[in-house]
Amino acid sequence: MTVGVEDRAFAGPAQAVATLAADPDRPLIIRLGKHLRGTFDRLIAASSIVANDPVLDVRHFAWTAMLRDHWQAIRDEAAAVALDGQTAPSLATISPDHRAIAEVGKWRSFFLWGYGYPIDDNLARCPKTRDIVERIPGLNSAFFSILAPGTHIPEHRGVTKGLITCHLGLIVPRTGDLRMRVHDRVVRWAEGETLVFDDTYRHEVWNETEETRVVLLVQFERPLRNPGKWIADLFLRIVRRSAFVQEARSNIAQWNAAVKLLDA
Repeated sequence: MTVGVEDRAFAGPAQAVATLAADPDRPLIIRLGKHLRGTFDRLIAASSIVANDPVLDVRHFAWTAMLRDHWQAIRDEAAAVALDGQTAPSLATISPDHRAIAEVGKWRSFFLWGYGYPIDDNLARCPKTRDIVERIPGLNSAFFSILAPGTHIPEHRGVTKGLITCHLGLIVPRTGDLRMRVHDRVVRWAEGETLVFDDTYRHEVWNETEETRVVLLVQFERPLRNPGKWIADLFLRIVRRSAFVQEARSNIAQWNAAVKLLDA
């Protein structure tokens, strides 16, 4: 077993969670789900009310206009927490399963919602963003995703086709190259604009700039007919109760508790 990972850029809270580690023997449901997800995804895709393309038309998701309309308020709240390494830990610290693709200190996160669970402490710090994201139909997760200069997130894919991902550009460097490849499409962010994509397609990200990129990352339930909706809902209920999610919730709680001690 791995002994643990320290977020060396921000020693305070990281020391409090330095013993957190990924269990190489992941729960049976995760291993079984990964084995069967190809079959599940095909059944879900066949029931999808929206396209199954790698990158989707934002006009098919009317609520994305709400994000664009309020992006500056969301950006201001994100800047107050996402650029502070003390409150926004490495994703690898929160979710050990991401350590293969998320180098410590390079990809950080500030979770507002995670797999259907609200992070009350963090929501209280971002009340305007809270009020907006809670209006998103089928909300599953929402967090500020912070990518350090020079970061490359290698190719990976999402857990289930039952979820779709939306990015709202908040702080986007304008010099250098900042891009994401989703299957055979290369896309770029813009401040105040939304990008909707299916993360079950292989995708990777580059921040080849000298500045930090911040987006609001939202995962929401794919609009589905039955039987795909039954399958997607069942899979999500199982994942939400799994050690995979509960471990991450516990890690966020430990991190926030450590931050409170530093602020005391």
